[in-house]
Parts: sequence; C-alpha cells; structure tokens
Amino acid sequence: MAIMKVKFDQRKRVKLAQGLWLMNWFSVMAGVLVFSMGLFFKVELRKRSEMMDDSESHFVPNSLIVVGILVSATNVLGGKICYDSLDPAKFSKWKAFLKLSLAVCFFFNMVLFVTAMMCFTMRLALESTLAQGLKNGMKYYKDTDTPGRCYMKKSLDMLQIEFRCCGNNNYKDWFEIQWISNRYLDFSSKEVKESSRILSNVDGKYLMDGVPFSCCNPSSPRPCIQHQLTNNSAHYSYDHHTEELNIWTRGCRDALLSYYGGLMNSIGSMVLLVWLLEMVVMVGLRYLHTSLESLSNPEDPESESEGWLLEKSVKETLSSFMESIKALGKTNQVDAEGGAGEGAQAVATVS
Repeated sequence: MAIMKVKFDQRKRVKLAQGLWLMNWFSVMAGVLVFSMGLFFKVELRKRSEMMDDSESHFVPNSLIVVGILVSATNVLGGKICYDSLDPAKFSKWKAFLKLSLAVCFFFNMVLFVTAMMCFTMRLALESTLAQGLKNGMKYYKDTDTPGRCYMKKSLDMLQIEFRCCGNNNYKDWFEIQWISNRYLDFSSKEVKESSRILSNVDGKYLMDGVPFSCCNPSSPRPCIQHQLTNNSAHYSYDHHTEELNIWTRGCRDALLSYYGGLMNSIGSMVLLVWLLEMVVMVGLRYLHTSLESLSNPEDPESESEGWLLEKSVKETLSSFMESIKALGKTNQVDAEGGAGEGAQAVATVS
C-alpha cells in the first residue's frame, strides 16, 4: 500500500515541476554558500595553524567544500530534470535515471546531515589540539633566532592582542616557561638572578612572574604591570590578590574555542537549513517521478495520476532493501568462488 498518496492533474504537476525547478536553483546558491563558508573557515584555521597540534581540524572545512560542490552539481541536474519533465519527449530520456538519482539524493542528504552534526561537535576536537598547540607555541616564543620558529613570537603576540587573551589557560602559564631568549639575558647579573627562579628549577631556566607586553589591557587606567605580578612591594599601591589586574586574565584557548565554536555553530545551522531544503526537494522530486509514472493515459498529458512517497509500507520497504543487499552480497560471493574455481582449474591444466 502506497504511503502519503496524492492525486495530481496536469495543472498540479506543472506547478510541482516549476516549484521544484525554482527550489533546485535556490539549492545551487545554497551549495555555493556552503562552499564559501568551508573555504572561509579553512582560511581562518590556516591563519593560526601553528597554534594547533595537528591537521585533523581541517577535516570539517574540507568536508564543507566538497559538500558545497556536490550540492550545486546535483541541484543543477535536478533543475534540468524538473524543467524537462514538462515536455514528455524530453522527460522520457530521464526516466531510466530517476530512481538512481533519488537514491543518490537520499545518500547525499545523509552525508549533508552528518556534516552539519560535525560542525556542532567540532569544538571537542579543537579543544585538545588548541591546548597542545598553544603550549608548544608558548615554549617556542623565545626562539626568535631559530629557523622555522622565528615567527612564533609575532604570531602569539598578535593572537593575544586580537583575542584579548593571555597564555593557554590563563596568564599564569607564562610563569612556568622561559619566554625571554638567552640572547637578551646576562645570567651573571645580580638583577637577573634575584628577579627570577633560576636556582629553584632543575633546568636552570629564566622563570619569572611576568608576561609579554601583548597581555596588557590598554583599557586599564594604570600603566601596564607585566613584570613581578605577584610582588606587591615592587609596585606602589598594589595588591595582586585584591586588585583587578591590568592584563588579560582570559586564556587564549578559551578565547579561540569561543570564536571557532560560534563560527561552527553558525555554519552548522546554515548547513542544517540547506539539508532541510534538500529533503523538501527530494520529496518533491519523488512525487513528480511517481505522478508521471502512474499516468492513466501516458499518451494524454492532461490525464490524472497519483503520486506517493513510498510504494509500500515502511516495513516492506526496509525488508525489500535488506533483501536487495543480501542478493548483492550473494552475487559477489558466487563471482568470487567462480573466479577461484577457474583459477584452480587453470593451475591443474598447466600442471
């Protein structure tokens, strides 16, 4: 028994075909938009690729780019089919491809939905890769004379200024690493020894309770205090326990996650809307296909017909689909056994 059966006359079929043609072209533009968003997000990730531990984060923007191209291509074809459906002579050449086209559309819509879900869940993957990437970036901050790392200081400074953040989790992360190059330190100087924790760490690194200038908050009325942040006696009328610091207290990982998370939520919502549009187009194409197939008089385009979403019940449709898969598996198994038998026979003949 057909599911969601609808009766059509010529006027309804023409309106359906025209509406689907228009929606297909809307979908083409939506595909271009998805492609553009994927490209934009890929560029945004490339800008800060040195702050990320691996390239797995590029899987989602790459998927968006591919999906955007496929959306545009499939809907151009769908628009052509809907346009030709108004002419029986032109539509006859598409009849053999309609079922395959609908199956491809169904599979493609599943991929589109999965891509939208990946956009919403990408924050989890970004959190770990940003944590390790920022940690490595801070470690290489001082290596301005090392080839391949000389850009890291500028990149981190620009990042902290742009996103108004400091350190990985917070500004105290800078206390645990040496972020000033040995080239600019005189380890024999009494001031250097007294103002750092060289003697208290195993590696003999220049550690201090200070942060780079890019952590300073320009909105603070007080001149920036970036050195000896925990030494109240080093600054007049200062108590680091109670006074609001005039540096950014937010960690860069949290700032980047908020930025990329908001971006991916917006892109995911847009892809979800495109998916809904594609589902409507697929359902409409199914009704157009079945209404043209069931014409009471194929020679008379004005005759009435019926369109439906499923020819059988959901249970019967699933059973038929599973039987088709099993039959395909058995066919492949027979072919493999036949090939093996022929090979064995050929070996025996040669022997």
